[in-house]
Amino acid sequence: MLYGLMGGTRLIVGCASAVVLIATFNSLTFAQLVPGTGTVLNSDDFEDEAWNFVFNLPKSSKEEDEQIRYPLGASDNRKWSESPKRGTPDQVQRIATPAGGITGSKGAMLIRSRDTGIPGQPMGKQCQDDFILNARPVSIGYNPSFVVRVYLPEWSQWEQRHGVSFGIRAGMQGPQEKQEPTRGFKRLFGRGFETVKTNEPFYPGFFIQYNPKTATSEAHGVLLVRADEMGRDIPAVNITTTGWWTFGMSVTSDGRCHYYAHAGVADLSQADYITSTLPYGIQATYFNTIFFNVCSADNGQNWSTPWVIDDPMVFYGGQPTQYAQQPGRSMNRR
Repeated sequence: MLYGLMGGTRLIVGCASAVVLIATFNSLTFAQLVPGTGTVLNSDDFEDEAWNFVFNLPKSSKEEDEQIRYPLGASDNRKWSESPKRGTPDQVQRIATPAGGITGSKGAMLIRSRDTGIPGQPMGKQCQDDFILNARPVSIGYNPSFVVRVYLPEWSQWEQRHGVSFGIRAGMQGPQEKQEPTRGFKRLFGRGFETVKTNEPFYPGFFIQYNPKTATSEAHGVLLVRADEMGRDIPAVNITTTGWWTFGMSVTSDGRCHYYAHAGVADLSQADYITSTLPYGIQATYFNTIFFNVCSADNGQNWSTPWVIDDPMVFYGGQPTQYAQQPGRSMNRR
């Protein structure tokens, strides 16, 4: 079943054979855009057998210890780069496309990590690395979007830790208010801080959380949407099917983000719609890029779940359509 649907009321009815979602919606409509609509701005299909990533270790960990360790790692094709904030996954390797992938695809990208915090200093807490697609910033007025296929391995291959395992996110920016020390005459008159508005980055998208098997439930994932207007993650979809999935997010010129997903590798459609939000209440101005988070316990021993991505693509110039919000496809396949 889907959670977080906006624009009306709902009644969820369960029975032995099915879960039925009955919803009534008010007349409110949103301009939405199915991800993958428009012109490709940037992509990588990983089909080049010579694809290679050059690590420059030790990797950066500014988020944890304020250390950016230049030079940063990068792929030979210059499409991917190390994150100065968190560093690159420990394993970045082109592999043969797992079964069931995009028709004709022979190569995909494996990203995996063990040491996701400060290099050589296990922190014993969840940390993450970033795998960043180098893309040209595009104005929100061009209605950007992204689509990516992600291979979810069998549950036994997941890092057996309850919590977030993987992130699929967009780098965006928009005006945000912050407190800064006053200067000049204001400081002379005793005003220590003032509220200023500056363009700051923020990172909406998806997280996949892992819930290990318990006495009362089977192992499964939960797709979290980041974020609602208050910055809270939205539990959106229970994932009970492993294998290939397709994820996408679009942004319309009002700054609203629209989230889509389904099992399999077919192109996204309106039927795959999950929800729409104005993340953090920020009116975005630019869409910068997409990136992927690989999370682990950072205990120096356990590796993250092995994640495989294929054909990440950023689009722009799509024309949104006006339609009433409808419930997307149910992802629970029990």
